Amino acid sequence: MSGRFASPLIRGLVREIIDVDPDFEVTDEAGDGAEAIIRAMTVLPAIIIRDIEMPKMDGFEVLKRLKLLSRARVIVLSAGAQLGMDVARKTRQRGFADVIPEPSGSVGFDLKAKRGHVMLMALRAAAGLPPPDFQALALRIAARGAAVE
Repeated sequence: MSGRFASPLIRGLVREIIDVDPDFEVTDEAGDGAEAIIRAMTVLPAIIIRDIEMPKMDGFEVLKRLKLLSRARVIVLSAGAQLGMDVARKTRQRGFADVIPEPSGSVGFDLKAKRGHVMLMALRAAAGLPPPDFQALALRIAARGAAVE
């Protein structure tokens, strides 16, 4: 599993969402499009979650190259991916595993609450796994919280 977001805040939130599911592990991160290509070729993740808006290389160019160079399934998480918007349509037309719109067109601390379940469902679908057992995941989160106290 590899995450590709310019913002360290977003990378951290995505990592927290993914870490809830024991079937997945974040193996690498990249802060820009060019770095994402290099890391994908080095780490060889099964699934990549990335944004469209990245520094140094247009997101669609990165996605086009990843499709040629990597067997990874690509999930797009982007503020520009609201249903019906041009970015969402273009991304789906290009055959990527899924497109997840960021809440309210911008990302914030509500990413986990508003899109965490959608991200986990998309990850599991991209990996060919059944939908998540959200009750079991909630118990896992509660156990983690109790262990921290």
